[in-house]
Amino acid sequence: MNTKYTDLIHQTYYFPQEEFKLEDNELQFHDIDLMALVEKYGAPLKFTYLPKISENIHRAKTWFNNAIKKHNYEGNYNYCYCTKSSHFEHVLNEALKNDIHIETSSAFDVNIVEKLKRKGKITDETYVICNGFKRDQYITNIANLINNGHKNCIPIIDNYEEIDLLSEEIKAPYKIGIRIASEEEPKFEFYTSRLGIGYKNIVPFFNRKVKGNPDVELKMLHFFINTGIRDTSYYWNELNKCLQVYINLKKVCPTLDSLNIGGGFPIKNSLHFEYDYEYMVDEIINQIKLTCEDAGVDTPHIFTEFGSFTVGESGGAIYEILYQKQQNDREKWNMINSSFITTLPDTWAISKKFVMLAINRWNDEYERVLLGGLTCDSDDYYNSEQNTNAIYLPKYKKDKPLYIGFFNTGAYQETIGGFGGLQHCLIPQPKQILINKDENGNITTSLFSEQQTSEDLLKILGYSSNN
Repeated sequence: MNTKYTDLIHQTYYFPQEEFKLEDNELQFHDIDLMALVEKYGAPLKFTYLPKISENIHRAKTWFNNAIKKHNYEGNYNYCYCTKSSHFEHVLNEALKNDIHIETSSAFDVNIVEKLKRKGKITDETYVICNGFKRDQYITNIANLINNGHKNCIPIIDNYEEIDLLSEEIKAPYKIGIRIASEEEPKFEFYTSRLGIGYKNIVPFFNRKVKGNPDVELKMLHFFINTGIRDTSYYWNELNKCLQVYINLKKVCPTLDSLNIGGGFPIKNSLHFEYDYEYMVDEIINQIKLTCEDAGVDTPHIFTEFGSFTVGESGGAIYEILYQKQQNDREKWNMINSSFITTLPDTWAISKKFVMLAINRWNDEYERVLLGGLTCDSDDYYNSEQNTNAIYLPKYKKDKPLYIGFFNTGAYQETIGGFGGLQHCLIPQPKQILINKDENGNITTSLFSEQQTSEDLLKILGYSSNN
């Protein structure tokens, strides 16, 4: 009988895959020896494989540029990185190697932009697309950036008051975009996004607040739906509605020349994952061109704001199985040496699934288990894979350590989990490792941050050493 873990994986999935392979019955990820990583740094640990960031940016730029060439599309493509996915300097440094632009979401994002400018990572020619609801400090930071000469900073107007607020602080004429308040799928708890201005209100808003205003030049229409870019009738219908708004707006606003289709490329969450990125890009470019040509308006420059797609597939987390609890006749709980709530909060908050595989012991027999975290919270668990509705791992043996990996976790988990701050039940944040390649293509690793100590957490809580 085929009862080994390696048999299960090979029977269930096409394996090996581009980023995953087996070497001496141990898992490798992008040729990274994961057990060597554990032996050097211990577990739990989280890592970022930086070259994957540049690889995904290059892939997307190639898809868009090929589609533009194929369809003789008269417009440029601009790749923006959505910083809220991961604000870390090492992530931005890697992304900015690839001639990209920046999308911000809040006031302190602009402070990051200013630091990157001082270090020569970006210039005044870099587009800085400022999304989000803007008040006080965000308005001031945007104004300072523009007043100091960053002409390609484009605040995206989210509500009816923002133009007045910006004009109070910006000293010279400036460019803006307008965000469409998209209509969400019927399964959502709300019908229209809280972000942006309604489809029917955008042209009247332009006529009232922008047309004839010598201080404001409308350059961009921004479009994004919460479910992302997917080959569904819903997505194509919403894109078409967006294009109708663009056409109507373009006819009364000659300076409008850019369409921002936001982010939303999915990332691999299962070994069964399939998504035809090249087809989707090709069809988006084709639809935009055909619709604009039919209406007799110039095709716009295209902007995207990929966040998860940029950084998500660069991240991973490794845990050790500490103990197994047989709670009833059917359920075995494998306890990890960390917490899902704190280190992979999306598994708890939105039931997100990541690629999960055993790191070692692939030649051992497997069993069905549930995975539990260390906190005393009943929601601190992970109970199924994306496609199998169950978790299978090599059988727990007290004298044979078992390590498991969660992959493509690089977007949002650190910021949502509160990097460097308090963790639920005071479970320490694990150490963070950066993985790169040297000039000869050899894998290199470095420690970015140590695991939190009790002193770190007690200091945050106000328990100083003097007390």
